Amino acid sequence: MKQVVFDAPGGPEVLSLREVPIPDPKPGEVLVRVVGAGVNRPDILQRSGLYPPPPGASPHLGLEVSGYVEQVSDASSGFKVGQAVCALVSGGGYAEYLCIPAQQLMRVPKGLSVLHAAALPETCMTVWSNVFERCALAPHETFLVHAGASSIGLTAIAMAKAHGATVAATVSNQEKALACVQAGADHVFFYTESDWAQKIAVDLPNIDVILDFVAGSNLDKNLNLLAVEGRLCIIAQLSGRVAELDMGKLMMRRLTVTGSTLRARSAAYKVHLSLVLQERVWPLVEAGLFTPCVHQVFPFEQVRQAHEVLESRANIGKVLLSFADEKECS
Repeated sequence: MKQVVFDAPGGPEVLSLREVPIPDPKPGEVLVRVVGAGVNRPDILQRSGLYPPPPGASPHLGLEVSGYVEQVSDASSGFKVGQAVCALVSGGGYAEYLCIPAQQLMRVPKGLSVLHAAALPETCMTVWSNVFERCALAPHETFLVHAGASSIGLTAIAMAKAHGATVAATVSNQEKALACVQAGADHVFFYTESDWAQKIAVDLPNIDVILDFVAGSNLDKNLNLLAVEGRLCIIAQLSGRVAELDMGKLMMRRLTVTGSTLRARSAAYKVHLSLVLQERVWPLVEAGLFTPCVHQVFPFEQVRQAHEVLESRANIGKVLLSFADEKECS
């Protein structure tokens, strides 16, 4: 099979294809013939040498895939050859075949193409874990997501709106603002304007939950926007990992600041998330309340171009790699 590899950190030019043996599934694993793989910012960081995989994880890129069951290690897996599946994986998703623990596999929602199902696992698990579990967003509350037109941002908007929350987002331009509105956002603000935080504070003076990718320079502004007992969840550090924290604001308004990464979480937690998504989120997809927004699909041979698009931050929604022919991807 072909797999995307890189021998040294660097830009997209370090990525190449290599012929490697098709792996054999170990007990408890399923061999999946990959149709689609999500391209995510952790892939960019790992390729750049800034995000090493956790101990025991594959050293290769790719954290979410979709495809068809090719081989099962035993009948107790619950999956059949030819079944359409998707999964969050710890690495190695940029390949034509991948062995995945059976318990982490999810069925593809009805009505969604197998290729586009690759846009679901990482984004939906990130949103559910942070917005609904860690920050406990309630239906009557107000939710703000920064970088609203990113794949995680649009997913967060759709899921929060379906949950009954009032939803706001920040974006960089009008095209991305429209995408957020189409996903369900009630309010959109432009973070390119110097007074964006003041404008949010006027329109939405009491935000209950904020999902932030920026960290650094956004920290104090986010704290000022939160209502009493508001929750801020940081899942990336686009403006830096260090910022000054006003402890008085936390104490007087009983604020919560939290953060997480998903890749290093335990297999048991990922199994938990896979079960929750199939029970709570897949019905939203099947009912048409949430459709993953796919910005562009690249043949896997064009993985360098896919990384360039994601690094440019021009994408609206998910960038995918395709490992199947055009007919199969329709």
